[in-house]
Amino acid sequence: MTTFPLLFDLASQKPTTRDVAKAVKDGGAAALTGADLRADDARYQEVTCRSALNRAAGMPFNWTLNPYRGCTHGCHYCFARRYHAQFEMNASDEFASVILVKHNLVAVLARELDKPSWTRELVAFGTATDPYQPIEGHYKLSRGAIQALTKGRTPFGLITKGPMIVRDIDVLADHARAARSTIYMSVPTVDEDAWRRLEPGTAHPLKRLRAVRELIDAGLNAGVLMAPIVPGFSSSRSKLERTVKAIADHGARFVGCNVMHLQDGTRDHFMRFLERDFPALRPRMEKLYRKTSPPEAYRREVKAMVRVLQQRYGMARREDANAPGDAPAADEPNEETQVGFAW
Repeated sequence: MTTFPLLFDLASQKPTTRDVAKAVKDGGAAALTGADLRADDARYQEVTCRSALNRAAGMPFNWTLNPYRGCTHGCHYCFARRYHAQFEMNASDEFASVILVKHNLVAVLARELDKPSWTRELVAFGTATDPYQPIEGHYKLSRGAIQALTKGRTPFGLITKGPMIVRDIDVLADHARAARSTIYMSVPTVDEDAWRRLEPGTAHPLKRLRAVRELIDAGLNAGVLMAPIVPGFSSSRSKLERTVKAIADHGARFVGCNVMHLQDGTRDHFMRFLERDFPALRPRMEKLYRKTSPPEAYRREVKAMVRVLQQRYGMARREDANAPGDAPAADEPNEETQVGFAW
């Protein structure tokens, strides 16, 4: 008989992520009896983290920082969906409805940054879930983390879809005086239909771009990632041009892009989403995504068009190759098949 439900009922202690995985494996997400159900219909389970900084392998950065796991933005293409499997939860509904909150993250981070062995390497902030999803308004963990990074004079690259980041312009400005930082606002498209269908829990794309303008006006280094561009939803020339023009109009310092890739649980979720809402598109998408990423020729074609638009609207390319973006595909295909730009 498992003792974990009792553990979660004890107000004086919080489970670790390992405890959560064990409890969910034994009794499903219902075993998280200490999770707080909020007005957004998501359940928030506070957990105790042993480390705040996590080492990254095979990435252009060595350290990641994620105050939350799971995300109520619920983007259907999100590569981080597959990480929920680490906690024995599914990559579909539970990714967006059961959120783990590392309640002690700021204190742990401060201790790690204060160690003599810490060499102030770049930290990728928000690689697994959005650090400015709505619950940040309550916990303020991302704000506290930025203050700790400032004290530790540690550079970071932060990626978000949350306009709430403008709340923290004061601590971001303090950090900019102490170390290098880059803010990446994710705006894959300004097309309203694609936004509503693909990113059900996010702020309107233009609201995100207005946040970029506020960050720029405050003297911060901020730009936009069109990541991911989703074939058949946001990949047409006209949609790409409207998006790049809107980014330029809002004063972003740079723009980068990446085409959607699908791994593990994310792929399964996305294909189920298509089968439910766009069944006619699924066969074509399965053909395009025989592997993790579309054929190289297709990706080159999309990126070439974005480069043309960058030049047309006077936009710089993404400046910092060592900061977080859409996670790189693990399996890069070698096909050269031309598949048509609109897809």
